[in-house]
Amino acid sequence: MSTFGPVTRFAPSPNGSLHLGHAFSAIAAHDLAREGGGRFLLRIEDIDGARSRPELAAEFREDLGWLGLEYEEVPPQSTRLATYAAAAKRLRAMGLLYPCQCSRTDILTANPPMGPEGPIYPGTCKGRSAIAEERAAWRLDVAAALARTGPLEWHDDLAGPQIARPELLGDVVLVRKDEPASYHLAATLDDAADGVTLVTRGADLFAASHVHRLLQALLGLPQPRWHHHALLLDVSGQKLAKRRGSASLADMRRRGMDGRALACNLRAGVLPAGISLGKG
Repeated sequence: MSTFGPVTRFAPSPNGSLHLGHAFSAIAAHDLAREGGGRFLLRIEDIDGARSRPELAAEFREDLGWLGLEYEEVPPQSTRLATYAAAAKRLRAMGLLYPCQCSRTDILTANPPMGPEGPIYPGTCKGRSAIAEERAAWRLDVAAALARTGPLEWHDDLAGPQIARPELLGDVVLVRKDEPASYHLAATLDDAADGVTLVTRGADLFAASHVHRLLQALLGLPQPRWHHHALLLDVSGQKLAKRRGSASLADMRRRGMDGRALACNLRAGVLPAGISLGKG
C-alpha cells in the first residue's frame, strides 16, 4: 500500500460502546485515507483509569468490520506510558508545567470565564509553593509556552488556515492526578508516533487543536493537517454521546441491521429518524 497518501486514524476509548457518531467519524477518516491512497489506523485509547473496559476493544473491531471498514491496528495507549512520562519530564525541565491541586468545584467557585471546552482555569496554583506534587495534576503554562515558540499556525481542510490560540482553553492539564496523561498530551504524542498526517475528528475538538499545535512545536513533533467534521446530533440538538445512552452499534449489529448499508447511508447523508447533521 502507498505510504504517500494521508494517514488517518480512529481512536476510541473503551469506556462505552460505539454509537452512530463514532461510525460517522470512523467512516470519514477511513474514506479520506482510501481516497488518497493512504492508510487508516485504529488506536485504542485505553488509559481512562477504571472506566476502561478491555473487552470493548474487541467489540470496536467487530463494529468497524460490520461497517465494511478496513484498518491497521496500532499499539494501544496503555503501551505508551513511558513516552508520556518522558514528554512531561521534558516540559517540566523547560519550566512549562506547574502542579495543581484544584478540584472542578474549586475552579467553578472562582467564577472563571467560560471557554470552548468549559470553564477556563483561573491560575489559582500558578506560582504557589508547598503543593504535594505526588497528588497534583500538571498544567501547561500556556503564556510561557507561547513565549518560547512564538506565533504558530495550523490548517484545517474544512475551515482553512488558523492562527494557533491555545489561550482560548487556558492552562490545560497535561498529566492528570489519576491518569498518566490527559487527552491533549496523549493524542498529540500518539499521532506523531503513528505517523498520522491528517487528524480527522469531530468539530467539538476543533479548539483542542490550538493546544495540540502548541505541544507539537514545544516537543519538536511533525505538524499534520486537520479535518474537523460536523457532528451527528440527537433529537434535542445535542451531539450523540455514550453518557446519554445513544444507541450502540453493537445493539444494531445484534438486531441484524446491515452495517455496510448503514455506512452507505451515512456517507450519503441519509440519517435515521431523530438524527441530524450539525454545522461543521
